[in-house]
Amino acid sequence: MGAGQYFEPQPQVPSRRSSITMALPDMTLTLATDRGVFAQAAVDPGTRLLLLEAPAPPPHGVFLDLGCGYGSIACALARRSPGATVWAVDVNERALALCADNAAAAGATGVRAVTPDDVPAPARFDLIWSNPPIRVGKAALHELLLRWLGRLAPDGRAVLVVQKHLGADSLAAWLGQHGYRTERLTSRQGYRLLSVGWA
Repeated sequence: MGAGQYFEPQPQVPSRRSSITMALPDMTLTLATDRGVFAQAAVDPGTRLLLLEAPAPPPHGVFLDLGCGYGSIACALARRSPGATVWAVDVNERALALCADNAAAAGATGVRAVTPDDVPAPARFDLIWSNPPIRVGKAALHELLLRWLGRLAPDGRAVLVVQKHLGADSLAAWLGQHGYRTERLTSRQGYRLLSVGWA
């Protein structure tokens, strides 16, 4: 993106909202989107794979959508698990505003769209779903994942979707070296869906 990156707090491109439709087997959501956010024109194929193929979330718990963007994952999680609290975390303030608006429109009352520092320190996550921002660079990505995977509950699980050509297999190996049991759930259209938990 020539005018800035979606993982910056303040997108440099002017706002111009639009909307997309996300159709899943169990729901169809109309989501507001905007310039300067990830996957502005359509739900990212990796995100869609996660939403279609990840194991069903538990009905209750504390969940995390890491790098929530405009909230496609957070809204789907909250609709599927209405008894859960879903922390939707992003550094992009435009994305967080979209996520909050989309959650309200979807009736996803459990969603809390916040910056990383606004998640309560004691919170531990029963479930993390993420299409992580690989393009922040390897060092920043590793720091990000260690920060949040370290807050998994003892029996918590994370499901990450990563493009194969952007290092999904090396990331899985790296997670294994840092105390996480990682298994590939599926591989499709150049994406790996990884399940991550404590070793």
